Amino acid sequence: MNPLLSPAALPLFDQIAPSHVAPAMEQLLAQANTALEKVTAPEFPAQWGAMALELEVATERLTIAWEAVSHLNSVADTPELRAAYNAALPLVTEFQTRLGADERLYAKYKAMDVRTLNAEQRQAHKNAVRDFVLGGAELAGAQRERFAQIQDQLAQLNQKFSENALDSTDAYRYYANADEMAGVPPDIAQTARAAAQKVGLEGYQLTLKIPCYLPVMQFAHSSALRATLYRAYVTRASEQADESARKFDNTECMREILALRQEEAQLLGYGTYGALSLVPKMADSPDTVIRFLRDLAHRARPFAEGDLSDLRQFAQSELGIHDPQAWDWPYISEKLKEARYAFSEQEVKEYFTFPKVLAGLFRIVETLFEVRIARDQAPVWNAGVEFYRIERVGGLGNTLVGQFYLDPTARTGKRGGAWMDGMRARWLRPDSAALQTPVAHLVCNFADGVEVDGVKRPALLSHDDVITLFHEFGHGLHHLLTQVNELDVSGISGVEWDAVELPSQFMENFCWEWSVLQHMSAHVDTGAPLPRALFDKMLDAKNFQSGMQTLRQIEFGLFDMLLHTAGVPHPDVLAVLQQVRAEVAVVHPPQWARTAHTFSHIFAGGYAAGYYSYKWAEVLSADAYAAFEETASADGTPSVETGRKYRQTILEAGGSRAAMESFKAFRAREPNLDALLRHQGMTA
Repeated sequence: MNPLLSPAALPLFDQIAPSHVAPAMEQLLAQANTALEKVTAPEFPAQWGAMALELEVATERLTIAWEAVSHLNSVADTPELRAAYNAALPLVTEFQTRLGADERLYAKYKAMDVRTLNAEQRQAHKNAVRDFVLGGAELAGAQRERFAQIQDQLAQLNQKFSENALDSTDAYRYYANADEMAGVPPDIAQTARAAAQKVGLEGYQLTLKIPCYLPVMQFAHSSALRATLYRAYVTRASEQADESARKFDNTECMREILALRQEEAQLLGYGTYGALSLVPKMADSPDTVIRFLRDLAHRARPFAEGDLSDLRQFAQSELGIHDPQAWDWPYISEKLKEARYAFSEQEVKEYFTFPKVLAGLFRIVETLFEVRIARDQAPVWNAGVEFYRIERVGGLGNTLVGQFYLDPTARTGKRGGAWMDGMRARWLRPDSAALQTPVAHLVCNFADGVEVDGVKRPALLSHDDVITLFHEFGHGLHHLLTQVNELDVSGISGVEWDAVELPSQFMENFCWEWSVLQHMSAHVDTGAPLPRALFDKMLDAKNFQSGMQTLRQIEFGLFDMLLHTAGVPHPDVLAVLQQVRAEVAVVHPPQWARTAHTFSHIFAGGYAAGYYSYKWAEVLSADAYAAFEETASADGTPSVETGRKYRQTILEAGGSRAAMESFKAFRAREPNLDALLRHQGMTA
């Protein structure tokens, strides 16, 4: 049996092979097409339930199978799987484009009697009608054909951009000697030494994967080593890379993506792709976004300039670095933090073993949101992947709420970064009348544990890694704790893109609460908990360089929006980036840096003309967390009552209503910027 066609409740990840992709997609696409033809026939009733029973059941089965293939392509890439994925991609894209633009189906939705729908269905119906328009349903003739061609080309270009970014990262190796490795944390050095030995080479194998790259940039005393890795990192997938890696150049790919997006916007009647992108979001116009980002930049700039002045003075007086270069700033920052707050990231890292952090994360989630998290069983794609279930506690017994896969470790063939994917959504199924519970993928790229004297130590997380884990789990909770029964507005489905980051950024706040951290730390060697004195130093350093970090995020967001509101087919990417840096940045990279060439969020992800969402949603999340600060107990323990209200108004509501309605249901008012500025130490 083809595992992609299995009736099993969960994908058979351990059985899926590249050879299964084509026949499975052929069969599932045929079934979906048959369902589409049936519901669009003149005699078929324009009724929500009847259409869901025929069409949504068929398309959901296709979606889940394709999601499994896409997921494997991201976390277990091989040449054979990539070829199978790329062969099927145009077929799936063509169907999805045709489905979203089918004028017969659009007419059925417009003919529905909205009065017969419940509140969740009405919201889903409203979104569907809007999405038909954005999907080209009102186009005709040559314009319709061109719109479909654009979707196919964009899907392939997005995939190519992602492949180039992954391949250019995976291809790089540098073998450092012992002198060059001076200052690099022992666990990183041990991993690098073992990697070199594995391929029969001397020295230490360094890569551009973040668990290796970032500690070298922060701790290596050798400026020359940092410069070598920095240049390789910021020129990935560009014409500035080493000659052997220029085959991964994304320059033309970016140019074509931007031109096609602009053409798509014009076909749909919008002046720019930025304007088109905002139609289903909270922000009402590109000007609103640009004003928001520039206002925040204006507020953050004095703090960023102060941060930079501190770094320059420290570099000159304490490190003898009189003309800091781009590759020196992470090292200077780490040394200044150590000097100012009397601790290092490496010292903190010793207290955060992955198992202990995960247990602490589960503990706060179980307490605040009144659930239980337990190990579960499911086929997985890698031995390091774990599977869990979340249950509602109470009544006559525990009730399954949702399940999730956790894939924490970086490895070759796995896309960089961290993300959450909703593999399956909660749905009161029309075919069986059974409640389908949601399933999610939570993916990170942490360093693996290292072997010392024949014993493997648990993986160590930096505090930033801890924050990343909490962030992605926040996305997972948004998807998994929903109580919405309608597929298209359940969990994260239907949530405005610039509100999607609210639950994820909200969870980050708990990483700074002593009442939480004391339950998720234990020294890797002694088992001793994180000392309160060290935590207080971390807290003092919480907003270290927050001004510079804020401007960095604004730089990304403003670059993204200006690039997508240029109104020309081929905007000069580098010129736009230089313009933005001249306006908001206080630290400027070398002219040869090509960071945009691996900016997968906007060129291969869902954040095109939407990267501002991180700062936009951060306003919402900081203000939401302020409610917990206002109701915490004397020792800082978060209020379960506030957690319950947050769960019910934000997490459980999913996309069943506007994000602003959910926020106001929780806070009884609209959000304001004060909490964000206060949390980041940017107040007078």
